[in-house]
Amino acid sequence: MQRRKVTVVFGAMDANSDGFLTESDFRALTARWVSLRGGDEELLSGVMMGWWATLQAIAGKDEVTIDAVLSIVDALPKTPEAVIDTAEAMFAAVDENRDDYISKSEYQTMIAAWLGHDGVTDFAALDSDGDGRLSREEFSQLWYEFWAGDDAEAAGTYVFGPV
Repeated sequence: MQRRKVTVVFGAMDANSDGFLTESDFRALTARWVSLRGGDEELLSGVMMGWWATLQAIAGKDEVTIDAVLSIVDALPKTPEAVIDTAEAMFAAVDENRDDYISKSEYQTMIAAWLGHDGVTDFAALDSDGDGRLSREEFSQLWYEFWAGDDAEAAGTYVFGPV
């Protein structure tokens, strides 16, 4: 399940489809996101390039394979605080209007930026309390389920759409 989930994200982030994630892939992702929503380029760049720096440091290479990403993801259940910290950073990046919730529109912008196209997501299935938006807690739980969970039935498994 983890390989299937990570493959979706890895493939979308690998801008030139060379089978590696590099700094330029993260810069391309940042540029896509900024072009879709405008606004705080510094925040978006800080989040995305911070993840690249972490991934590069852990992998010890300038070109990171999907297997290297999977080995990092496999260790995430042992450090839930790290996953929640990245969820917090991501929440701040997605919550464009700073109302402390992620709307369906804000969520779709994130998906389009990460995947490079309007992905198919079931926002209602992700919205556990049915109020039409994601709170920090909801988003953190979904993020954790995606990156550190292996439950095919968990809503977070489908954060980036079908796997």
